[in-house]
Amino acid sequence: MIRRERVFLGLGSNVRPRRSRLRGAARALARLPGTRVVRASSVYETSPVGPAQADYLNAVVEIATGLPPVDLLRELKLLERALGRRPRGRWRPREIDLDVLFYGRRRVHAPGLAVPHPHWRERRFVLEPLAEIAPRFRDPVTGQTVARARAKLTAPDQRIKLASPAIL
Repeated sequence: MIRRERVFLGLGSNVRPRRSRLRGAARALARLPGTRVVRASSVYETSPVGPAQADYLNAVVEIATGLPPVDLLRELKLLERALGRRPRGRWRPREIDLDVLFYGRRRVHAPGLAVPHPHWRERRFVLEPLAEIAPRFRDPVTGQTVARARAKLTAPDQRIKLASPAIL
């Protein structure tokens, strides 16, 4: 029997059709080998981090997967391309962005992959949907709960509002 890890993924899009891209990504995650979708957050509309551009739609999805972290990253990059992501460089608009936020209680440092995600505590567009579905999940580095991290966040420049119910 394959051991499945509890993994949280951040999803984002600011290139139309944003909502259908998020929905397509969430559905495609369930088709990854040895993977099932456990739950998905609501969709939040958020201001971009970095240069001026269109607002994002963001969500967080919890999956259970038997894929090792680097294999999961490879599958996510293939999925991004299949959903139309074009290379534009850092801080640029994205058709779809899929980030590994947490991979169970593991700490992972591999080329192109740092888990826990190094900026998860600083980003309202991660904390709000993550706290919605997993407020008691603990950061394997600090032991802090997601709910506590959200309560401590002070980022008045990051606008966020609920855009729609869960993407699935």
